[in-house]
This record gives sequence, structure tokens and C-alpha cells, in this order.
Amino acid sequence: MRAAHKEAPGPAETNKIGSHPTPEPEVRGSDKALNRALWAVMNERFTDAAAEAMWSRPEVVWGLFAVPERDLGVLGQVHGLDVVELGCGTAYFSAWLARAGARTVGVDLSYEQLRTARRMQAQVGPVFPLIQGDGERVPLPGGRSDLVVSEHGAAVWCDPERWLPEAARLLRPGGRLVFLTNSHLSALCVPAEEGVAGERLLRGQREAYRVHWSGGGVEFHPSHGDWVRLLNGSGFVVEAMHEIYAPTEGSDHAFYEIVSKDWATQWPAEELWVAVRT
Repeated sequence: MRAAHKEAPGPAETNKIGSHPTPEPEVRGSDKALNRALWAVMNERFTDAAAEAMWSRPEVVWGLFAVPERDLGVLGQVHGLDVVELGCGTAYFSAWLARAGARTVGVDLSYEQLRTARRMQAQVGPVFPLIQGDGERVPLPGGRSDLVVSEHGAAVWCDPERWLPEAARLLRPGGRLVFLTNSHLSALCVPAEEGVAGERLLRGQREAYRVHWSGGGVEFHPSHGDWVRLLNGSGFVVEAMHEIYAPTEGSDHAFYEIVSKDWATQWPAEELWVAVRT
């Protein structure tokens, strides 16, 4: 989820935020520090200003090109479900699900984004728990969730060898994991510096598993085979993988620098995975 003209500062100061006090997440290793610092900048420049429009959307949509959930049908009926969103950012997706009757909890490492989410709860609503925490070590009890979701959250920014077992731990048997991430093809075609995906492969498939963007954060883009292996190994059965294209009437995203609308009408911009906890 690169944005145009960004540069990450040093690690940002962190705080606690949520309906109840939650432990300060311990940030270990450079990946976490880089990503937390990056999202402090992203929130200041982009996501804070965009939050009200996102929270005010009348229906659930997915990804860079706002593909409606009613066209994809991956979530099903969420009313009455216990839902955890891993890497919720400003928590607009959790807000949409809460508005549909789900009992949602949003988890994110970024204090700045959660501060924006808290402001949106006051201004737009609804209110639900927000927890500052690491998607690889979620400070919530296991076996109490019906649905875990990630819309360009943990699915991109956390190591899948760590966050997928955490998602499985959170879910009841038969619970579902639904996550959206960049398409593997786009990860192979995005330039190392600035710019959107082009028509040439710029890195090897295995090289894309972990990408440290120049001046930015660290992302994870496993291949399809890797995703299936990791999901199965974490106790999931893959139910579906939807390739998401840009609608022909769409336009380029306002600030995320990944793919153009023209590119994404020819090749999938994103992948939407659905898996069931065994």
C-alpha cells in the first residue's frame, strides 16, 4: 500500500487507545518500527483526511477501487457475529460491519490511525473497541470470534507465518477468515522507487515474499502457492480466492501508489481470500 511521495521518520511515539486500557504493544525488530513510523506519516498526510468519507459510506466496499461487497458476497450475514479486524487502520471497515450488526473489535499497531478512528467514532459512529496491538501477537482471547477480516491490513503488513496462526487462534472452529491483499502480479511489477505497476516483471516471485520499499515500510506478498500452504498449515481450508479488477468507470486511487486504473482493468489489482477454520 505505497503512497505517493512518502518518507518514513524514526519510530513514532505510541500510546494506549481503546474502550478499555490495553497493554502497550512491544515493537520488536526493524520491520515493526518502520511500518509504525510509516503509518504515522500516512495518517498525517492522507488517511486522517480521508477517514470521514470512508466512515460515512453507506455500504461495505473492498479495496483500491471500492468494489461493493454486494457484488462479491464474501462476508455473508454479519449481524450478531463476533468480528476482529487485524490491521484496521482508521477502522472504517470495522465501522461498516458494526453498522450491519456485528460486534466488532479493531486492532492496529498505529496509535495515530487509532486516534483518528476514535475521533470518527465520536463524529460519525458507531462506537466499538479499538485496541493498539500487533497482528502477529493479538492481545485478545482465543476461540471467541466468528469472523476475522483484514482489508489491506495484517495481510500486507504482517508476516503470514505469524499472523495466520493468530487469526486461527482467535476463531472458533468453523469461523471464517476473509482478507484482501495486493495481487501477487502487482507486487512483481511495482517499481522499487516511485511509480505504479507497469507491464514488465521487476522482481522474482520469491523476492516479492518480503519487500522493503525504499523510503517506506516492509510488506509481505506470498505467491498463491505460499498462501495455500500457509493457510493449510495454520488450520484453514481455502474456500475461494477472488481476483479484483478495477471497474471500467473507475479512476486512479487518490493517494495509494500501487496500480493505475488502466493497469487494473487488464490485470488483477488485488486478491480477496476466504478460508474456513477447521
